[in-house]
Amino acid sequence: MIIRVAHSPDSDDAFMFYAINTKKIDTKGYEFIDILSDIETLNKEALKGTYEVSAISIHAFPYVADRYALLSSGASMGDNYGPMVVAKEDFPANELKNKTIAIPGTLTSAFLTLKLFEPNINYVVFPFDQIIDAVKEGKVDAGLIIHEGQLTYQDEGLKCIVDLGKWWYEKTGGLPLPLGGNVIRKDLGIEAMKEISEILRESIKYSLEHRDEAVEYALKYARGMTKDKADKFIGMYVNDLTVDYGERGKKAIELFLKEAYEKKLIPILPEITFI
Repeated sequence: MIIRVAHSPDSDDAFMFYAINTKKIDTKGYEFIDILSDIETLNKEALKGTYEVSAISIHAFPYVADRYALLSSGASMGDNYGPMVVAKEDFPANELKNKTIAIPGTLTSAFLTLKLFEPNINYVVFPFDQIIDAVKEGKVDAGLIIHEGQLTYQDEGLKCIVDLGKWWYEKTGGLPLPLGGNVIRKDLGIEAMKEISEILRESIKYSLEHRDEAVEYALKYARGMTKDKADKFIGMYVNDLTVDYGERGKKAIELFLKEAYEKKLIPILPEITFI
């Protein structure tokens, strides 16, 4: 059976799927094909049910929960760190409502978190890898950055106005911020879903146990980061919570979506099942 695994062209996702893509583990007769796309495109493809397995924003999950279930591994969570709003000049975070902010997509978890933080914002959608330049060039007042921009924005002379992962951690008494997860299409049937879930989990564990070779492989997706910086970034988003959400991770997702629903930022509160 061919299983298309759609994910972002990032070092952390490449690290996760290293063992599958290089045949380091037994894939039990499944043939996995990598599909690389930015997260907002993946969210939109998931609305159509395009791929068997896909990385998506947790924000997008309520819109696809009829077709997909969440895999219990593969999460990207910001544990006291996460997406940031950055600007050329420092200003108080309570002034964000008076600014125009570049965002990486309306279905991203970063955008939903920003709306939880400040519901009244003016925003413009930019591809995530053009946001820092948009801020530097004065096209917008501030930018909501995800991926490796969280480690490189200072090199570009920008200031952090608010770290949304830190804000969420403090607000919830120590919960991680749920950003991305892997989903699997329900029409594969429960047996195949469980088998594929186990293969993906083994791939993540293999990379964590063979870190150096997996980081080396992931460097080609690191967009100019040094190996040390790429390794740090991977460590932020591939860790024990990625192997399994655990009670803490599951609680974080439930609270994140519940708050969004109560503030009318998402239309439905889905039943969350983990495969």
